[in-house]
Amino acid sequence: MEPELAEYIDRRSAALEAVRGILIDNLHVQARPDAIDPDAPMFGTGLALDSVDALELVVASEAAFGVVIPQDALRQNLRTVNTLIDLLFDLQDAARPR
Repeated sequence: MEPELAEYIDRRSAALEAVRGILIDNLHVQARPDAIDPDAPMFGTGLALDSVDALELVVASEAAFGVVIPQDALRQNLRTVNTLIDLLFDLQDAARPR
């Protein structure tokens, strides 16, 4: 396996673990971490989060990942755990010096 791919897989796994932890610890989602499907909707029929949960999720994610999530990115990127992780990675990568 290419080192870059292995690094990305490790980074993604750590981010998934962190977001699942936020959902369970901060938002009190009643599920085991491995039972939270990263592609399930976070709102509505999925994890059934509401607008207050969204705010808590954003604040906790910003703190955990050291980013600021722009308000205009929220609606499109809070659909699933995976879309949130993609956004967090994009923001982290954009902040890195080149």
